Parts: sequence; structure tokens; C-alpha cells
Amino acid sequence: MKTCTYALGLLISVCLSFTTQAQHATELAPGYYIVVSAYAPAHENIARSYATILQQKGFQADYGFNSSRNYFFVYLRYFTDLKESLREMQKTRKQSEFAGAWVRVVSGNITAANAKQETQQAPQATVSASEPDGKATETASLNQSDIAAQSPAPVTFVSLQVDETEVTDNPEIKQYAQMTLGNTEVFLSLYDAANNRIVDGVVKVMDADRKRLIKEVRGNEYLLLPDPKNKSGRLTLICESIGYRRIEQELNYPLPLADTVKDYVDLMGTTIVMNFNLTRYRAGDVTTLSGVSFYNNAALMLPESKPDLDLLLQMMRENPRCRIRLHGHANGNYHGRIITLGANKNFFSLEGGKEGTGSAKDLSESRADVVKEYLQSHGIDAARMEVKAWGGKKPLYNENSANAKKNLRVEVEVLSE
Repeated sequence: MKTCTYALGLLISVCLSFTTQAQHATELAPGYYIVVSAYAPAHENIARSYATILQQKGFQADYGFNSSRNYFFVYLRYFTDLKESLREMQKTRKQSEFAGAWVRVVSGNITAANAKQETQQAPQATVSASEPDGKATETASLNQSDIAAQSPAPVTFVSLQVDETEVTDNPEIKQYAQMTLGNTEVFLSLYDAANNRIVDGVVKVMDADRKRLIKEVRGNEYLLLPDPKNKSGRLTLICESIGYRRIEQELNYPLPLADTVKDYVDLMGTTIVMNFNLTRYRAGDVTTLSGVSFYNNAALMLPESKPDLDLLLQMMRENPRCRIRLHGHANGNYHGRIITLGANKNFFSLEGGKEGTGSAKDLSESRADVVKEYLQSHGIDAARMEVKAWGGKKPLYNENSANAKKNLRVEVEVLSE
């Protein structure tokens, strides 16, 4: 790492003017962004200021908010193609100011995104001290510590209104003589080519020899995969996303470059990209809504169930001909108190629920029913959904085992598509 001292003086002195009712950034559309910095929700003004500085330096920069990550991102370019964005990222990283640039993936339907974002010039910031009508504006002065204190991204910042500053170059990205998964980042791309959609999902990282789960990771993220420490050196990666068929692929930990001959593995600069080209469920497919869980003795869902429910909802909306059966399962031969959905239709809270009694079969039916009601409340025709209750007749594990809670589940069977 090289360090040098510059007497910057008043080399750059910028006062940025914003009205007290400045417009907030729009939600980032689905696609791939070359991001150089990120900021917490309370610091949109810092994100806006940094984007403006980059614009004044001649970069086609802008910023926006990503609700799924709860951050404002300052970015240089927008793409609708992953490979193109990764190539541009490698070029961008060669500039010392952006050595820590990365691709931020925003999931969703790319076709429906604003196609103009890729070529549209970023708007120029107002640098005057007042509006044309003479009204006073709130003036903000940006400096290095303001930005650096809020940004988790490893970027080099410009100093404003300071006499002397230590400027530090970012460390160069290393290219190892022998690439292994211990020194090479991997990007897991989850994509539905039929619908031009970036898909949210989880990838299970398995020891290929022992068939043992090592960890679960998010898709569309950069990461270093764990060492399986097995004889073959191979990892199995299993991609699971509600509404899509499971995909299972392998990667060699000590020699990943040998796997780039496979059609689902690419080498983009110093990043290995594993492509999970997802396809929708077919008639006869059955899957567990593994992310949907319930309060004890209740047919009401925990709040963290919503993402998986919305993925199922998305599948039903995309294909109006799709019909499903929801299978409810319980654990053992329970009989006792059951809390079901009340008149307030609060799917994710016990508050307002109706109390009653019933059997394990009744509980499993009510849980499948509440999933159906959730879909119905969002516009899915009830005629497209059936419910079947199994009680404790089809357990995955012994009812007294440590995994017994996994018996409490709702499964989705695709009847027609």
C-alpha cells in the first residue's frame, strides 16, 4: 500500500445546495449496478453529495435506494446483463479511486425496469447558493470524514476544504499464482432466463463426499466458499428458491479453474461465477415452504415467513393457469388449543386471532388454509388452490427427535401449469 501527502489547500471546495424539501432517491430498478459506496438510510444527503462530486469529476454517477438491503448505493453504471457488469467492474477497479467497486444485484423483473438507466446521463447538481426565485436553501458542505464515517465501501475519498490530507491508495486486487476457492471470490448468480428475472434464493453449500451441510448462503452475493476438507475436494451447491426447481451443481475447492469448462461456471477477471439458470415448477413437483413458520399451536405465521409467501405469490401471478395444492403437516397426535386467523386478517401476529380447540389434523389444515387465504387476499383466485390436511401422518423425523419441528410444514404441489 502506497502512502503520500498532498497539500490540497483549496484544490476542491464545493458547496452543494439542496432545498429543504429535496426529492428522495428512487428505488433501484432490477438489474446490476457498479457500486462504489453505500450509506445507511439516515444519510441520503451524504450519498447524494458523493454522487454529485463524481458527476462534477466527469463520471456518469447516480445513487438510489435498495429496500431489500436497506441502503443507499452510489453507482457509476447500470446493466441488464451480469457478465457485462462484471467485465465493467474489473475495468472500474483498475482506477485507484474505485479499487473497491463491486456489482450490486437488485432482484426482480429486468424487462420491467427502466431501460433508459443504462444510457441516461445523470442530472447535474445545483451548485448555486440560492434557487432561481431567490429563496434561501439549506447548504451542505461535504468532507472526507463525513463520507468515510458512513460508508462501508472501501473507496478512496476526495477531501474538501482542508489544507493537508493523507491520501491512501487502496490495495491492489491480488491475482494468485494458483487460484483456489480459499483465495478466489465466487459469485452465485440466480437467474430465470424465461422471465428475464434476477431471483432471490438460498444456496446450500454441502460436503460432496459426506453429503453434509456446511452452511447456507444467499444467492447473488460475492463470497468465499468454505473448505470441505474432504478427500475429493469437491463442494455441492444446491440452489433452492420458492417457485423454482431445485438445482444441484459441483465445484472443486483446490482446483476451481478446471471446472470453468462446465457450462454453468465462468471466470470473470478474478471472480468465479456459478450460474444457476432456474426454471419454474412443473406439474407434479412438490416442495416445502421451508421459510414459512408458525406460532406455537397456531395457524398464524411468523413475520419472517413473508418473503417465501411472496415468492409463491409471484409464481401464481406470472402463470394464471397454474393450480396448486397446499399440504398441511403437523407433528404427532396433538389435540388442544388452536389459534386461527381472526376477522382482522392479521396473518403475522397472534393479536386478534380466534381461539379454539382441535386435533393435529385440524391444525395442519388451518395452516394450509392460512397460506391459501394470504394468496387469495393478494388477488389469487381461490379456485386455483386446494388444501389437504395430513396431521402427523407423514413426518419427516421422529416426533421426539431434535428435528421434530421440521414436521410442522406446508408443502406446495403443482397440479397444473
